[in-house]
This record gives sequence, C-alpha cells and structure tokens, in this order.
Amino acid sequence: MAGNSPASAHLVGVCGSGMKALAELMLDSGWIVTGSDLSAPSPAIQRLIERGLNFHQNHDPTNVLPSTTHLVFSPAVPEHNVERQVAVQRSIPQFSYSQMVAQFMRRSTGVCIAGTHGKSTTTAMTAWILDVGRRLAGVVVGAEVCASGRSGWTSSGDLFVAESCEFRQSFHDFSPRFAAILSVEPDHFDCYPDLASLEAAFCEFANRLPDGGVLLTNQDCAASRAISAKSATRARRVSFGLASSANWRATDVRSTSEGMQFQLWHDGLFAAEMTMPLHGLHNVDNALAAAALCAEIGVPLNTIKDSLATFPGIRRRLEFVGEYHQAMFVDDYAHHPTAVSVTLDTLRQIVGKRRIWCVFQPHQILRTRTLMDQFAASFTAADRVIVAPVFAARETASDQPRQVSQELARQIQLQGITADCLPTLDQIVSTLDDAILPGDVIVTMGAGDIDRIYHEFTRRIQ
Repeated sequence: MAGNSPASAHLVGVCGSGMKALAELMLDSGWIVTGSDLSAPSPAIQRLIERGLNFHQNHDPTNVLPSTTHLVFSPAVPEHNVERQVAVQRSIPQFSYSQMVAQFMRRSTGVCIAGTHGKSTTTAMTAWILDVGRRLAGVVVGAEVCASGRSGWTSSGDLFVAESCEFRQSFHDFSPRFAAILSVEPDHFDCYPDLASLEAAFCEFANRLPDGGVLLTNQDCAASRAISAKSATRARRVSFGLASSANWRATDVRSTSEGMQFQLWHDGLFAAEMTMPLHGLHNVDNALAAAALCAEIGVPLNTIKDSLATFPGIRRRLEFVGEYHQAMFVDDYAHHPTAVSVTLDTLRQIVGKRRIWCVFQPHQILRTRTLMDQFAASFTAADRVIVAPVFAARETASDQPRQVSQELARQIQLQGITADCLPTLDQIVSTLDDAILPGDVIVTMGAGDIDRIYHEFTRRIQ
C-alpha cells in the first residue's frame, strides 16, 4: 500500500477514539501522518505528536500537504468539510475510517468483534491474547489499553483485530475470517429505526465471513441467536455464554477482591480455570467471548488463560482515576441504559455501602429521548445522580441538550433517587466540591467529555 516511498495520510477528525487508534497503527507501519480536529489535543494526541503526528487544531485547506496520498475522515466529518474538498480538487483518494482499517485488514487474516456492548474490552482482550501468543499483526480498538496507553499497534503475527461498529453499517467494509457478535440491543436510532433493521445489518455482516471462517455469537442474547440463525453465512457457527446450550460456557463464576474467576467449558468438557483482574459479570462475558474466539483460531488454552490473568483493562471502563479529599473517583464510558445499570451494579458490589454519586452525560439527543424510560430506571444502584447536558456529538441542536437532560433528571427523581441537572461542567465540579464527603464514590459516566471532571479537581489541588 505504501509503495517505494512512505505513504502519507491526512486524518480529518483525528481526535476521535477510532481515528486515534488508526493514527497509531499508521505511525507504527511507517506512514507519514498528519491530522486535524476541532478539539484541542488530548494527552493521548500529545503523545502521538511526540511520535511524529503533525497535528492541526481546526480545519483548513493548508492542513492537507502536497505530499498527501490518502485522506481519511471520521464518521462525524461531512462531505463539505474544507479538507475533504481539497482532496476532491487534487484527486487524493478518500477513505472513511472503516475503509482505511479494511485496507490494513486485507494484508492479514481479519478478526472482528461486533455488538452493542463490550466491543472495546473484548477487542482489547482478543488482541492481548493474540499478542502474547505471537499471532497478532495489528489492532485498532476504540479505547486505550491501561498498561500502554495504546489503542492501535502493529506486531509480527498473522491476525489483524478490529473493533467493528454497526454505525452507518461501517462494519460491512470488513471481510474477516473470524468474527464475534456480542449482545445486540437497539441503538444508533439515526441508522436503525427498529430491531429488525439492526438485525438485518448484523446478518449482512455475518454473511461476509468465508467458508472455513468462524462466527461466534452470544447464546445468552436473543438477538444474537436470531442473527446466527437468520444469516446465510458460510462460516462455522459457534456460541458462547452462561447458558448450558452454549459451545463455550462459563460456570462457577466468582467475584474476588482482585477481579473475577470462572470455569471455562467447551462442548460439555472442562477446559480451564480462568482468572482476570477485572470486576463484573459483564467482563466475564467479554473474557469468555475473547477466550472462545482465540481458542477457535487455534491459540493454546494455556496461553489464553495466562494472558487473561494479566490483562490490564482499558481506559474509561470502571477505571479508578484517583482520590480527592478521601473521596474515590471512577470513570466509565457507559452511555446506554444496559451499560449504565451493569456498571453501577458492579461498582456497588465493589464499594459496598459507600455513597455513590453518578455524574452522567447522556450521549446524543435521539438516543436519550428514545430510551428515556430505560435510562431513568438504570440508576437504581446510585445514591445521587447529576445529569449534564446531552453530548450531542453528530447532532445539531441549540437548547435541546439541556432540555432533554432536565427531563431525564425529572424521570430519575420519579424512581426515588435524588437527581439534578446542572448546565455546565464548572457547576458540576463546584457542587461536588461542596457536597462530597470522605468515603464517597464519584463515578463520571458517558461517551463525551465528562471524564474531564476529575482533572478539574486535580487542577485545583495543583
């Protein structure tokens, strides 16, 4: 792809989690990489700048260098973007994020992880196992691995792993040999108006697998089972889950102070005793999917067992970020009612009777409105809830983010939980600073910029 001279890519929207991972992968592969974004560079982008990324804040035609051979854009960047228009004028080939990842996948054997919940963790676990087993060629995942701070990297193996998102059917750009479909729930309502249209997209994804491939689906999820049954895939169908009918099954699941333990069974036969330093039944599901997928690929069970025992987790997934005045701060990416509920339940198991503050930033107006009742019921494990204005992301709205969040706060109050809507991050920080007590637990939650809350407290200390 790079030819005799280094290829040069310009990434429009480079601060997005997937785009950042792609930039890391390209730098690893010897590409010259420039990038632009409306956002200021995060610490992760600063690290990429130190590695050679030429970063520009804001979009401008001059950001696209004369030497640029590929322009890659994130899903949030429209066709009329000035840098994309420069590519049109200069006949520079344009690729969406997923199209560019697919280019890398074609060099190796593809492994894809799809589904509504658990994609990032399962993708990172799968890549971690394959890397330890010397089978990993490269990976892109939408979150940073805690040990390295990396979300994209290359290695010397034969398998390329990609977190595969259904948004705008972007996962149809991939042609993997191995794929896992985790739990599937209604989401991305701007793309899929109902569950039937969502299942159809996943069936088409499954149909992309070849003869000799493996499709791993979640036996505990009705939609995932339906996708396996309805798809016309030529791949071998394999299932994972807690259900006794699953091919790969977790039993005797136990929570410890260090994480989770479970027994791994394959087609009714005991396979291994598994331990991992992550908490929560949802992470047992993720580990089970990663272990099953890697075993089907041919990784020895001992390698899988040893790898999972050392997996460090990924950022913004029940991540302990620090303390302030003897209160504990935790950060999580949850932005769907199921994820919110599971995360708070897991946190409650870990911290016992300590008071939990949940500072929640809804992600997208349409999702929040459509799932309002489910969101309102998902905070039962919290003692106090603060709702920030909706992070509208790809949507354009004026006063709607605040109005929708105010309605969510009202609905949470009807569940018997103290809830407030505060209009700015500054007011949230001030309110917490006045009200939190030693021993309290504050979990910031959402897919936007809510993780800045703890950094505002640390800045005050400094």
